[in-house]
Amino acid sequence: MDEQGGVDQGLRIISYLISGLLFYGGLGWLADRALNTTFWLPVGLILGTVAGIYIVIKRYGRA
Repeated sequence: MDEQGGVDQGLRIISYLISGLLFYGGLGWLADRALNTTFWLPVGLILGTVAGIYIVIKRYGRA
């Protein structure tokens, strides 16, 4: 794999992790606002992190 392919793959992995955090964190924030609670945002951030790691392992991990 050349250097450009490695950079592309690294950026794609980072984007999966960040998008998981933003998506599920955003859902948690919306749930907190709608339900007037304070615990859904941290739950969403944790779920987003786990989902991002799962997608990276599933896509790039070795079988």
